Amino acid sequence: MTEVTRTDDSFHVFDTTLRDGAQREGINLTVADKLAIARHLDDFGVGFIEGGWPGANPRDTEFFARAAAELTLEHAQLVAFGATRRAGGRAADDPQLAALVTSGAPVVTLVAKAHDRHVELALRTTLDENLEMIRDSVEFLRAADRRVFIDCEHFFDGYRANRDYALDVVRTAHRAGADVVVLCDTNGGMLPAGVRDIVADVIASTGARVGIHAQDDTGCAVANTLAAVDAGATHVQCTANGYGERVGNANLFPVVGALEIKYDRRVLPAGRLAEMTRISHAIAELVNLTPATHQPYVGYSAFAHKAGLHASAIKVDPDLYQHIDPELVGNTMRMLVSDMAGRASVELKGKELGYDLSTDRDLAGRVVARVKEQENLGYTYESADASFELLLRDEVRGSRERFYTLESWRTISEQGPNGFTGNEATVKLWAKGVRRIATGEGNGPVDALDKALRTALEGIHPQLAKLELVDYKVRILEGQHGTGSKTRVLIESTDGTSTWSTVGVADNVVAASWLALEDAYTYGLIRAGVEPTE
Repeated sequence: MTEVTRTDDSFHVFDTTLRDGAQREGINLTVADKLAIARHLDDFGVGFIEGGWPGANPRDTEFFARAAAELTLEHAQLVAFGATRRAGGRAADDPQLAALVTSGAPVVTLVAKAHDRHVELALRTTLDENLEMIRDSVEFLRAADRRVFIDCEHFFDGYRANRDYALDVVRTAHRAGADVVVLCDTNGGMLPAGVRDIVADVIASTGARVGIHAQDDTGCAVANTLAAVDAGATHVQCTANGYGERVGNANLFPVVGALEIKYDRRVLPAGRLAEMTRISHAIAELVNLTPATHQPYVGYSAFAHKAGLHASAIKVDPDLYQHIDPELVGNTMRMLVSDMAGRASVELKGKELGYDLSTDRDLAGRVVARVKEQENLGYTYESADASFELLLRDEVRGSRERFYTLESWRTISEQGPNGFTGNEATVKLWAKGVRRIATGEGNGPVDALDKALRTALEGIHPQLAKLELVDYKVRILEGQHGTGSKTRVLIESTDGTSTWSTVGVADNVVAASWLALEDAYTYGLIRAGVEPTE
């Protein structure tokens, strides 16, 4: 494992996704996952990557062994996590501390008790022995040429219960050689004002270099982290996308975004901030969680504008309703078209799609009216850009671009022997002057329709071979009508290089699905450069 130590050690961005973040319910990382995430975090430019607890967890032990052979870190140092020695023992004889040294990590984070009640009830030892455990463990690791950070568990609760003892824990770790003493809001119950006051007092009273580790149980982990920085903390512990136990940890990306952009503090290597959105989404994919669309800075909707009033202002100057240029963090501004849309929204969305509507007020007005009419029927275009572009093209051309003329479609669902349910669809259409009839069988009526339509068209439009439906969502509208309610279907499609979404609304799910399918096929053929035939 090749490592390059950062030349500027004045401020630490410390990531604990691989340890604390992995404790989130639903995340179960393999060693290969952890190595891949570590590469992304290093590419982002964090200073420290906490890899796990070698010696206590076989998977983490394997991670450090493989990291030595497989990881080449350009910006980060790898950190091993562990605990202080056991009560009544010696650090030199403690197998867990030995495993931390054997891991090869140049930096070690030790968790230590800072709450007197936890010392007496959880560790079942005396307050003095806890301090000796901290001193002995830090000195042992320093003698093994390891840099040591101390995580003071439940620090803020401990400070409020017994300030003098909590400060003694910090002083002991600092005097023993710990480079940073991290104050942990383990229960996540703190608020920013309290964090700021306590961090300031700790620094003034002990002279130690202080860090912050904030859980998000009050929804304040990012704010608490920045409050600690305001008070003098120079080490922030975060996780990618805020992953972590219970509701999570301080989110790495809003913290770094605030430090770089709002505080004007260079905490990443040059050029890395613009990779933030990409890396956030890549890590979400690796942990098998959908990227949070409304996450600050990196969310798909972080710079999406829907209200007509916003759009009118953004048309004049995007900064009027955006706190930063989204390109700074690798994101983009998006205009959403909905029944809230005015002329400015449509003009901006049209420009985004390559259509200049600013010189044709009548056309823009027709599009606005059409959108409002359609959304009154249950359509939504903010999540179906492809259907909106088709609507826009309809108004520009004066008619729909068609690659076939539909005669009819039908679906049949039947119950067979042994409880088997069969689904068959038949599609009849005209294309290039020829009547075509095709059938398809599928897992459900919509799947069968998709296969039948594909069979009918692929012979004359081979480009459809690349088309694949990748997502399908159904929503029942006007719920008071029960099974007779109107249905909206959203379909996401891909041609292998890009994706697009289409929408259909009808009185039943199959009819709504057909409308969304038609838009998906039409848009796919337009993207492929096929000229309309009807």
